[in-house]
Amino acid sequence: MKIVVQDADFDVNSELSELRARCAHVGAVACFLGTVRDMNESRDVAALSLEHYPGMTERALQRVAEEAQSRWPVAGVTIVHRIGELFPSDQIVLVAVASAHRHDALSACSFMMDYLKTHAPFWKKETDPAGAACWVDARESDEQARARWFAEFPPTAI
Repeated sequence: MKIVVQDADFDVNSELSELRARCAHVGAVACFLGTVRDMNESRDVAALSLEHYPGMTERALQRVAEEAQSRWPVAGVTIVHRIGELFPSDQIVLVAVASAHRHDALSACSFMMDYLKTHAPFWKKETDPAGAACWVDARESDEQARARWFAEFPPTAI
C-alpha cells in the first residue's frame, strides 16, 4: 500500500508502473485521476487551495484503503493526494487499485474516491478570477454516492 500527501505534482504512468510491479500477479488495475475544474456550480475557478493535518490525513487515507481491502480482494493500493495551491487542469488525486479481477478493482477504486470526496480531512478553498474565495463542501450527490457503500455493508475501519 502506498499513501502519499504532497505539494508536488506526480507522474501517473510512474505511479501505475510502480503499482503493477508490486502486484505483477494480478489481472486488473483500475485508477481514478482527479483534476482541478475551471468552473464549479456556475462559478469560475482560478485556483484551488487544499489544506490538511499532516499525520491525521495519511492515517485517514490508510484506513479507507484498509476498508477497501476488507471488502474486496485487493492486491495493492496507491493513493497520491496533492495539497497547496493548484490551478485548473492540475492533477489533485490519484487512486489506483490492483486486483485479480476488474470488478473488484473498479469497485474498490470507486469506494475510496467516494470516501475521499466526502470525509477525507482536506479543506478546500476556491478562488475566482476576481480574487474572491470560498470554502468548498462536499456536494449532496457525493454524500449519496458514499452512502450507497454503507447501505450494502457497514464499515469496519472508517
